[in-house]
Amino acid sequence: MIYATGDSAGRSSDTVAEFVDTTKRYGAVVAASQLNLQIRRGEFLSFLGPSGCGKTTALRMLAGFEAPSEGEIMIDGARVGTTPAYKRPVNMVFQSYALFPHMTVAQNVAYGLRQRRPRVAKADIALRVRRALETVRLGGFEGRRIWEMSGGQQQRVALARAIVNEPKILLLDEPMAALDARLRTDMQLELLSLQRELGITFVLVTHDQQEALSMSDRICIMGGGRIAQIGTPRQLYDHPINRYVAGFVGRANILPAKVIGADHSHARVVLGSGDEVVVETPVAVAGGDTVDVMIRPESLRFAAGSAAPATTVIEVTVTNRIFLGEHIEFLLTHPVLGALQVLVSRQAERGLPDAGVGATTHLAWDHGAGLVIGHNN
Repeated sequence: MIYATGDSAGRSSDTVAEFVDTTKRYGAVVAASQLNLQIRRGEFLSFLGPSGCGKTTALRMLAGFEAPSEGEIMIDGARVGTTPAYKRPVNMVFQSYALFPHMTVAQNVAYGLRQRRPRVAKADIALRVRRALETVRLGGFEGRRIWEMSGGQQQRVALARAIVNEPKILLLDEPMAALDARLRTDMQLELLSLQRELGITFVLVTHDQQEALSMSDRICIMGGGRIAQIGTPRQLYDHPINRYVAGFVGRANILPAKVIGADHSHARVVLGSGDEVVVETPVAVAGGDTVDVMIRPESLRFAAGSAAPATTVIEVTVTNRIFLGEHIEFLLTHPVLGALQVLVSRQAERGLPDAGVGATTHLAWDHGAGLVIGHNN
C-alpha cells in the first residue's frame, strides 16, 4: 500500500485510535481490506470516497457496530475489536440524527447519561445537558420538542447528545447530507469551530470533496475497500498519487505522455500533441516511460496564440461554457488530447479573447504546472 501522510499544524501527534491490518468481510464481499491508519488525538479526520468504497464500514468498525473479520482496532492502545459499542469511549452522530420525537430536547441530550451505570446524579445530568446545549448554541431550547426544531437545530441536538458523554472520539456519518447548500456551509463552519473548542477527535464520513477539503486536518481517500491515499487537503490536492485520487479530489485534466528525460524532481515529457513540457514528478521515472500528467483546471489559461518562454500553447475548441457564480467553467476539446477543463474567475473573464461555444482559441500553461501521477514501463 502507498499513501502520503501529513502533520496537522498545531495538533498533538499522539495516537487515539488505530486500524491495524483491519479487514471486514460480508460473506464473499470484502467491504474493507487491510486498513492501516493511525488517528491522531485532537485532529479532524475525514474518510472520503464514493458509495461502496468502504468508508462507512471503517466508521462502523471504529464505533463498534461491526466487528472486524481480520486485524485489530485500537483505542488508546487497547484492543476493542470485540468490545461492544456502548463500552467504547466514542459517540456517533448519524445521518438521520436518530433523535426521539416523543422526547424534549433536554431528554434527548440526557438519554445516554441516564443509561450509565453507576447512575449519574440528576443535578449533574441537568448541568451537563445545559452546558452541552450552550456549546452548540441551543441554550434555552431544553423544553422544545424535536418536531419543533429545524433541520440545522436537530443536527445540533444530535451533536449535543454526542458530546455530553465526553467521548474521546466523535464519529460523524454524513451528518449534513440532508441539509440544503447554504445551511450545510453554515453547519460545516459550526462543526469546525466546535471541534476546535472541544479538542475532541472528530472522524467524518462524507462523499462531498469540498466538505472534506474545507474541514479536515487530514483526509483518508477510500476506494474499493482500501485506503488509496492519506494526507492533508493541500497534499492530496497538489500531489495525488494516481488518477483515482486526482479525479476525486477536485477537478483534473489527465494527459498521457512519454518521458524524454528526468531528474529527482522534474521530467521532460512529450504529450500526444507533440508538445514537450516540463512537469513535476514526485515518483521515479526514466526516459521512455509512459506516464499520466495531471494539470488542474485553474492552472490553465486562455492565450493569444504565441508561446512565451517556458509556456505551452495548444489550439482548442470551446464545447461548453458553464456559469458557476464566482467562476466560469469552460469545457474544451483538442483533436489529440481530448476533453479539457478550465476554470476562469469572473474578473479574469472580462479580458478573455473570443471563447464562446464553438470558438477556436488557444490554451496555455506554464512549465512545471503539470504533475506526474503514475507510469507504466
